[in-house]
Amino acid sequence: MQSEESRPTAQEIPAQQLPYPASQEDMVPKPDTDLANYRAAGKLKGKVALVTGGDSGIGRAVALAFAKEGADVAIFYNEHDDDAQVTCGLVEAEGRKCLPLKGDVREAAQCRHAVEQTVVQLGHLNILVNNAAYQMAQERFEDISEEQFRRTFETNIFGYFYMAQAALPYLTAEDCIINTGSIVGLVGNELLVDYCASKGAIHAFTKALALNLGERKIRVNAVAPGPVWTPAIPATMPASEVENFGHEVALSRPGQPEELAPVYVFLASQDASFVTGSIYEVTGGKTSSS
Repeated sequence: MQSEESRPTAQEIPAQQLPYPASQEDMVPKPDTDLANYRAAGKLKGKVALVTGGDSGIGRAVALAFAKEGADVAIFYNEHDDDAQVTCGLVEAEGRKCLPLKGDVREAAQCRHAVEQTVVQLGHLNILVNNAAYQMAQERFEDISEEQFRRTFETNIFGYFYMAQAALPYLTAEDCIINTGSIVGLVGNELLVDYCASKGAIHAFTKALALNLGERKIRVNAVAPGPVWTPAIPATMPASEVENFGHEVALSRPGQPEELAPVYVFLASQDASFVTGSIYEVTGGKTSSS
């Protein structure tokens, strides 16, 4: 657990590189995902959520926050079984069910299977969180290979599209879809051209799908994080960029995953009953207008 005062500043993030995909357990310092500072209010009692990329980082924090609010949770993850088991242990410690589902969001059939298993094992589905993502930094635009470009878009927007289509037959009025966008989808980043483009696509997808599903009273929103200390950072960025990570924002530090989770809870709950088609920036002071 980290208090507000003890959360690491940018200067306390050392240079490091980890093989992709990185495990949260290998990061220095480890991200704060235990939500020990979180105070639940029963906002999601009786709900079932499916969170992609739920094994670590933001996905783990969201899964745990939903459990604290009374939801059972399925997590759809790609590789790290150990990280997924940690997430499930945290969810189950809250007295909720956790269903780990291993697969690849780039495959439509696997997305359908994940949704179907969630409904079979947990009874129904109310909340889809599209959070799985891929990025890989490249200093020169021409060094972005076709393979990388395809993987970025197939993970970050095809996967969101496939998951939403798979979930929709099970969603009803007052249910919701929450997508993870990014501030760089609004302001850009010179090292992540393909990733920025994919996140911009997620923002547009969110707004268009919200309009499409409005008549069915199914809400669709996105969260646009700023720099957040997750396994993707040391696994995909040069060590020189990891050192002092998050220094450029107003709060002079990266966000911790647990600081993002309350926004997902808000958007999933009836507190957000009149919120759809919105992009919520949670950035520590790096805004789309600055």
